[in-house]
Amino acid sequence: MPTSPPLAARAQELEQLVELRNGFYDCLGSWADALFELTDAALCAPGPVSSVPALSLGPTFRRSHGSLYKALSRGEVDADSMRELLVRYRPQGWPAVFAVDASTWERCDAETSPERGFYHSASKHSAGQPIVAGWSFQWVSQLNFAPDSWTAPLDALRIAPGEDATTATVAQVQRVTEMLPEGGAVPMFVFDAGYDPAGLTYGLADVRAQVLVRVRGDRVFYTDPPAGPRPAGRAGRPRRHGQRFKLSDDKTAPAPDAEARLEDPRYGKVRVRAWHNLHPRLHCRGRWAGDGLPPVVRGSVIRVDVERLPKASSRANNKVLWLWWSGPGQPDLELCLNAYLHRFDLEHTYRFVKNTLGWTTPSPRTPEQADRWTWLTVAAYSQLRIARGIVEDLRLPWERPRDPGKLTPGRVRRGFSSLRAAIGTPANPPKSQKAGPGRPKGTRRPPRTRYPVIKKTA
Repeated sequence: MPTSPPLAARAQELEQLVELRNGFYDCLGSWADALFELTDAALCAPGPVSSVPALSLGPTFRRSHGSLYKALSRGEVDADSMRELLVRYRPQGWPAVFAVDASTWERCDAETSPERGFYHSASKHSAGQPIVAGWSFQWVSQLNFAPDSWTAPLDALRIAPGEDATTATVAQVQRVTEMLPEGGAVPMFVFDAGYDPAGLTYGLADVRAQVLVRVRGDRVFYTDPPAGPRPAGRAGRPRRHGQRFKLSDDKTAPAPDAEARLEDPRYGKVRVRAWHNLHPRLHCRGRWAGDGLPPVVRGSVIRVDVERLPKASSRANNKVLWLWWSGPGQPDLELCLNAYLHRFDLEHTYRFVKNTLGWTTPSPRTPEQADRWTWLTVAAYSQLRIARGIVEDLRLPWERPRDPGKLTPGRVRRGFSSLRAAIGTPANPPKSQKAGPGRPKGTRRPPRTRYPVIKKTA
């Protein structure tokens, strides 16, 4: 039978939840009461949020539906204060490992919405291409190595289509690192394939952070050239690259500098090897265009070999994983493996906030409105994480009982309405229940400006 946590622990979590809610309310500017009650309405809705205007019908939103639209259109959310609040109330017992990934808010037919770009989509196609038009949001979430799908979002950033994604990611990682307390473990930021490992390593060279990026299996890296004087009779500039290491060719692999053998219940026997002080061959194009000589960006290449694959990924039939690591010190191979495997927990968070909390359900016209709703969604998910061990488990008849500390985000949200009724709300009640006059008769609005989708150049 599930056991309840000690009363002292529950009281501490309850106090932490109330402090987080009060801090979130302080981060809101104009229309703070409506924004806060809109967040509570998304948390206390009886089912998944399928219609944002319908949230105004719930008992937690004490205002009319017009206040809902005005709050998203005219409200203010202090993003810097929100980041500081999320870092302050992040789980202290979790490892200093953070997943970074982007997700697209689809706005394919919103011709009057500016700053839309084309982004890859695995399920939808446009003109025969796996792309959709919309806004790209990149989250940074702390990971937990427990067998669940919980994460702790610390930052959310909308990357404009004309902005360089690597530069924006470097600035975001640096901002999160500066907010973390000094003296602890060096934070590790985990990226999936699609990010530029050399650009991230070069941009974060002076930041106390580790970078772990998945790389393709056909990449080529080089060792440093042999030290010593140039052989007599050889002209030209000094060598910048040494032995060639092609990841897909085992014959070119030098002896590994570190190795670890692990056991995993899903993957069986796991062998992890690392080669230090390797670098890719960069060229004077793209990020390094205009430079007389591209830099030499050094890091470690990690190879992971597993005995078997889970059923969900057996179709790939690829038992080799390649990772790029950079940062101070030397990589902890076991930590790197667990960090990348749990990076996919952020994708579960994306699915929950989209399908249940309705993150991408609204159809805002401006990206600023999407930013406000994103911060409300992050605040709602953070409240569910803290309330995980103190809510009542309102399980369905066919669900198995679980310990309070092992509830899923959906089951925590199911019991949050009763908890919210007990702890109250810092939002002020509405000044008037009377509906506004509305738009005067006979007034007409001019046609809205159309904005084409911005297509990034190569």
